[in-house]
Amino acid sequence: QVQLVESGGGLVQPGGSLRLSCAASATIVGIYVTGWYRQAPGNQRDLVATITSGSTTSYADSVKGRFTISRGNAKNTVYLQMNSLKPEDTAVYYCNLKIGAVDYWGQGTQVTVAS
Repeated sequence: QVQLVESGGGLVQPGGSLRLSCAASATIVGIYVTGWYRQAPGNQRDLVATITSGSTTSYADSVKGRFTISRGNAKNTVYLQMNSLKPEDTAVYYCNLKIGAVDYWGQGTQVTVAS
């Protein structure tokens, strides 16, 4: 069982930046995908960005050019650098790890973009 812990959320003004972190309880080996999702009140949980074990990244159109997903040197931490934040980025952000058919989720971290 892998546990994921997110951190780095908070309140930021429009145009500001935040960096989210997702730490796994173990170093993952093999083929896997780590991603960030977000869910605003009343909405479904949407994919924001992913990074594969081979370091291939992908992004939702709404965050391309503003958000960057990356993996730490220790390989068990994934980051989401969020720049030029907009009020519509406000949501609970969840870290996800997919290993084969198994999904692991963190508990989420709130990001609020407001002046």
